[in-house]
Amino acid sequence: MLDTQEREKIIRLVRHWVVPAIGCTEPVCVALATAKATELLGQRPERIEAHLSANILKNAMGVGIPNTGMVGLPIAIALGALVGKSDYGLEVLRDVDTTAVEEGKKFIAEERIQIHLAQNACDKLYVEICVTAADHSATAVIAYEHTRFTLLKKDRETLLDEQTLQQGNKEVKKEKSGLSLKKVYEFATTTPLEEIRFIDEARLLNEKAAQLSLKGNYGHRLGKILSRPIGRGIMGDSIFSHIISSTSCACDARMAGAMIPVMSNSGSGNQGICATNPIVVFARENNNTEEEMIRALMLSHLTVIYIKEHLGTLSALCGCVVAATGSSCGITYLMGGNYQQITYAVQNMIANLTGMICDGAKPSCAMKLTTGVSTAVMCAMLAMQNEYVTSVEGIIDDDVEQSIRNLVSIGANAMDETDRCVLNIMTHKK
Repeated sequence: MLDTQEREKIIRLVRHWVVPAIGCTEPVCVALATAKATELLGQRPERIEAHLSANILKNAMGVGIPNTGMVGLPIAIALGALVGKSDYGLEVLRDVDTTAVEEGKKFIAEERIQIHLAQNACDKLYVEICVTAADHSATAVIAYEHTRFTLLKKDRETLLDEQTLQQGNKEVKKEKSGLSLKKVYEFATTTPLEEIRFIDEARLLNEKAAQLSLKGNYGHRLGKILSRPIGRGIMGDSIFSHIISSTSCACDARMAGAMIPVMSNSGSGNQGICATNPIVVFARENNNTEEEMIRALMLSHLTVIYIKEHLGTLSALCGCVVAATGSSCGITYLMGGNYQQITYAVQNMIANLTGMICDGAKPSCAMKLTTGVSTAVMCAMLAMQNEYVTSVEGIIDDDVEQSIRNLVSIGANAMDETDRCVLNIMTHKK
């Protein structure tokens, strides 16, 4: 059993990466940097210049901005300057209302915003915002994580430089977690329940997001269609259909820009949804205990954190690949699976979903999440029968940790050219 110090370290890690978010985290991240720069400036900007990494651009082009009925970066940037509060973190646009949206539209129409592709960005997640008014300017840079400020300047004075920081959330990034899948499993299944009960907040937020989605018409309405008689008639009225409906419902609302908070994981609301909703639905309908559900949620979320730590916050690989792998681990546990069977679930997931590309955040992400969680259930079922993809097949290794490293190698490095190709296609549409 892990000692108290190590358990506390892992709990800090989970609390750092599993946080509420409103809207897609890439445009929200840009709005956050804009809000911070505006606060430093101390007045309403006359001009805003944004330099963004390719992956930020890719994930912000086609997604809805909360409470605006609009998509894309300009309105996110405008609202970040007009009503954003950096203290809200990934809920920076919490105070958006119709008046602010109209002001934002006017701000855009006056051509006060310029957006550029950042050259030689230090990371795939990079946001640099410079705001000016009269003879004053302010700059805010976010990199590596969606809420991690690495540089703050007002006029010529540097107020913050990450290299000088030795405290706060920077410690989490610099310090290696030392996690392994075995340690993830041990933590989730043996830690005193009261120490990890906080993960149930993910259930409360993400289940509510799915329920609220049914009251509107968001995105492609995939979750709503699956829950209707025609969906039930084709997909059945089963645990499986309820899992994919709940997951896609929450994603539909989030990607369409509903003012509905979700619990994110590793900087992604969709990853948080995918790591949560399948566990909650399965636990309820399989009559698992509350403790089993909480432990499964922790196993799911911590598995995602562990893999993403090595893969990177943004990559060419769709986040649902990793998030659904966490889900499959949690479902296997709820089925009564042991650690060995959970490793089988991971092997099956890596063999199946690796290679699913990320082509930006958008309403159709709900379809990818549905693919991911469908595979998660299937891989868990196979694992419970001790059926798993072996090392003679593709990229799978006998050692599950090596299989994870193989997944990371493909997603973090080998698919970089794919990432550039996807962005090129997205930015050159007629």
